[in-house]
Amino acid sequence: MKILLAVVLLAALLGCAPATRVTLLPLPSKQPSSVEVKTTNESWAMTAPFEVANVTARGAISADRTTAADVQQRHAALLAVQPAPPERFILYFSAGGSALTPESEGALSGILAQAVARPGGEILIVGHTDTVGTLEVNDRLSKQRAAVIREQVIARGFPPLLVHAVGRGKRELALPTEDGVNEPRNRRVEIVVR
Repeated sequence: MKILLAVVLLAALLGCAPATRVTLLPLPSKQPSSVEVKTTNESWAMTAPFEVANVTARGAISADRTTAADVQQRHAALLAVQPAPPERFILYFSAGGSALTPESEGALSGILAQAVARPGGEILIVGHTDTVGTLEVNDRLSKQRAAVIREQVIARGFPPLLVHAVGRGKRELALPTEDGVNEPRNRRVEIVVR
């Protein structure tokens, strides 16, 4: 009878023990993040860093909290192999075309050397314009700027399939201005090495 009681108690405990544990970690960029944990029975939205969702084998979710120190202790091996956070670089262009400013031309070699040296990543090049000109003209120009830098990255030996170029035109201004304003800080490409 004691053995049967022990087996029933163990089975009940295993039904309550977490089968899965989800921990929401803070982003390196400090931007807010969230994750929703769903089972067939419940769902729970985690929105604060170091919140924990313990999910039982039966699909019950219980909330908990942890600390950075606890995460480091429990998952040191996993944290040690995570990829480095993305690196971001900005190059500026002269007005109306795809020629870099002299300062950006001088910085380009160093930026490309850093991008190529990063192992196993990909590069996203996002072209932007100021607000002078029509939406269509600026879309075309921003794509052209991104394509020029993409070709230079590929020429330095980065695999073409891992280099993506897109244009945003005048939609994502670094310095918001009225339409028709010649603002040098908006004429740029952002290079994201991830």
